Amino acid sequence: MPFSSEDWGAIRLTLELAAVVTALLLVIGTPIAWWLARTRSWWKGPVGAVVALPLVLPPTVLGFYLLLAMGPHGPVGAFTEWLGIGRLPFTFAGLVVASVFYSMPFVVQPLQNAFEALGDRPLEAAATLRAGPLDTFFSVVVPLARPGFLTASILGFAHTVGEFGVVLMIGGNIPEQTRVVSVQIYDHVEAMEYAQAHVLAAGMVIFSFVVLLGLYTLNPSRRRA
Repeated sequence: MPFSSEDWGAIRLTLELAAVVTALLLVIGTPIAWWLARTRSWWKGPVGAVVALPLVLPPTVLGFYLLLAMGPHGPVGAFTEWLGIGRLPFTFAGLVVASVFYSMPFVVQPLQNAFEALGDRPLEAAATLRAGPLDTFFSVVVPLARPGFLTASILGFAHTVGEFGVVLMIGGNIPEQTRVVSVQIYDHVEAMEYAQAHVLAAGMVIFSFVVLLGLYTLNPSRRRA
């Protein structure tokens, strides 16, 4: 059964959301993971716990509090209103912000593990060559931690694609604006359109299998494990 125009719209929006969120997570999550891997501060425990919260919280709980924070009486909502960009709930931008929070541990933790596995020797060798911090990071750390970046990118993208609770709470169900594939499957089931739901759900299963297959065959560190 071919996809309907609404199905294609949901697929396009899902891929666009996952790509934007993954790119933002690599930019935001890399310094957080580096700090968690290198610091001996007392704050490492609390910060690590906050980053890992989405792993244990029900998505609806996280979505509810993000909805309050982004609402007219929340601090984020007040700030975006002050900036003149309006409110984030039920917009694509709101979906991006919520997805960044929800998928954060799936990017930060693989990067943190990769940075911790490097040890101090590569950094000490770079220091003896008088390399600056940024030069050391991009010339030494990033190439050596490439498997961690690959794992983080794949997990961040795949987890964002499969979101349901958070995107439904923050984005609602607006065609071409916030209705992603998981919500489209829910709509098909609600309308008893099981054949259409089966096609999309089977596509998600195949996508997840291909992602994990790529993760376990292309990542050298996981092949050795």
